Amino acid sequence: MGKVIAIANQKGGVGKTTTSVNLAAALAILEKKILLIDADPQANATSGLGISVDDKKLGTYELLEHTATIDKTIVKTNVAHLDIIPSHIDLVAIEIELVDKKEREFMLKKALKPVQNQYDYILIDCAPSLGLITLNALTAANSIIIPIQCEYFALAFSYNFKQNVRRRYRTEVRTSVFANFTRGDFTTRS
Repeated sequence: MGKVIAIANQKGGVGKTTTSVNLAAALAILEKKILLIDADPQANATSGLGISVDDKKLGTYELLEHTATIDKTIVKTNVAHLDIIPSHIDLVAIEIELVDKKEREFMLKKALKPVQNQYDYILIDCAPSLGLITLNALTAANSIIIPIQCEYFALAFSYNFKQNVRRRYRTEVRTSVFANFTRGDFTTRS
């Protein structure tokens, strides 16, 4: 059964999409079968893998809404062993549409079941939010990677984020903090 990894942080600009796309590509180069789910309405993972966002296809929105099955939403990329479920700006509407649904936080987990054995890794690129879409990613995941900037408040947030996820959603989920930015002046001085 494929391992499901969410790449999440409520802060924007910390490298979630960059981490998601590069990790997916690196694992695909190692001939691991990868499914990348773009769960961000900005759709940067989708466009980053060469899929036109303007050519609206079935994607994450339709998958969470249950108007399309997962096999209909998967798109092959130009990278061998790497598939994607694309996103689109329409995904923002899913937060409102699912609000009164029963077990709304488990929609993605249920949708993944039919294909989980077909992939070594399923990576979920999350939006900079802790809304319903990200909650779906967190409840579907076995592990969470939290990209952060190397700053005090980012580190404090990541600890609180990990504790909240463990306490409220999944006690067995594994979390890893990935520090990928540093601040400071790296110029040489004479």
